[in-house]
Amino acid sequence: MAKSPKVPTGLNVHSEIGPLRKIMLHRPGEELLNLAPSDLERLLFDDIPFLEVAQQEHDRFAEILREQGVEVLYVEKLVAEALDAEPGAREEYTEQWIAESGLRGKGAQRAVKEFLYSITDTQAFVEKTIAGLRRNEVELPSAASVLLSDLVGADKDSETDLLIDPMPNTYFTRDPFAIAGNGVILNHMYSVTRNRETLLGKFIFKYHPEYKRSPLWYRRDSAFHTEGGDQLILNDHTIAIGISQRTQAAAIDQLAQNMFWEVPGCEFDTLYAFNIPSSRAFMHLDTVFTQIDVDKFTIHPGIMGTLQVFKISKGAEKGDVKVEEMNDTLEHILAKILGLDAVKLIQCGGGDPTAAAREQWNDGSNTLCVSPGKICVYQRNSVTNDVLYKEGLDLLVVPSAELSRGRGGPRCMSMPFWREEL
Repeated sequence: MAKSPKVPTGLNVHSEIGPLRKIMLHRPGEELLNLAPSDLERLLFDDIPFLEVAQQEHDRFAEILREQGVEVLYVEKLVAEALDAEPGAREEYTEQWIAESGLRGKGAQRAVKEFLYSITDTQAFVEKTIAGLRRNEVELPSAASVLLSDLVGADKDSETDLLIDPMPNTYFTRDPFAIAGNGVILNHMYSVTRNRETLLGKFIFKYHPEYKRSPLWYRRDSAFHTEGGDQLILNDHTIAIGISQRTQAAAIDQLAQNMFWEVPGCEFDTLYAFNIPSSRAFMHLDTVFTQIDVDKFTIHPGIMGTLQVFKISKGAEKGDVKVEEMNDTLEHILAKILGLDAVKLIQCGGGDPTAAAREQWNDGSNTLCVSPGKICVYQRNSVTNDVLYKEGLDLLVVPSAELSRGRGGPRCMSMPFWREEL
């Protein structure tokens, strides 16, 4: 019997397409059971996935990756391992989680803390903090129980008995932090609802035995917001970043200073900031395009035409950053960045406006590359998938009837920890 290849340790991501060896996911859990129609907009959902089927689909996604020789990590397990590795870490996590939960009133906070301390298994504890809390789960003191205005889930429009909101977007592991090289962009996310997810990353990279020495190129307490869906690793010294609904230009300026000058050991010396429309359809850069081969990309057809892009590079003097504005087509810009004569842009929906609109809604241009030319796609995007087949791509098809209701594709649902070099 052939031996399995040795799984590398640490972090190593210098491209979007290098052979994938290790990846982090989150299997959807009880947080989806705490979604109610009245809370969807606040929790950034358009619909309520059927949990049982979503889990089956997600398990198949993980199985597909394992079949390709990828080690699959789970964020809830990594956080549990980090908390168990350091005395006092679980207490520190609990205090900060409560502080960021929106729950006010010392009596209510004490009751929640006691409830969480009663969960002896650390992974079950982490999963509960992702799932959120209902009022009937916690024995609240009478004074606290009547102060409904102090309870984050008890606003006047809610139909639920939420005490602390769930984190239902956690299965989109791409956004709270991004691995770049051997370090981490630990994001400050756009919305309060999602920014709580970055707490999971903070404790992984603070206390987990394998990852605690990883440099942080950005920190969650930074003043400006940015998200991992806007961060694409194009080669070992270049990152593309979207100026988007979810990422501020000022965050990119701060990231450039950190990478170029403030944090030692960073290999990246050039950022390309793509100015994309601030809308739901263009939420992140990876809903606009993803790389699927050395010279091929899937794209949202709405991004065709001239783009405004800023090339941000490291200057000669300490603290110096050079900025050059470029106005050109996506095809020409990507070819120039990658040092190629040309790149192939494959449109979501194959150029059919109706199919493009439908399949972009279900993340037809959001793919996860396992190795050059081999990509994970959602099953339901049949028009786009047919085009990709005809272009010679090897498709790993993920069932997606329920997962897609969260408005994120295979790339959104995954965070590579290790890719082989090209």
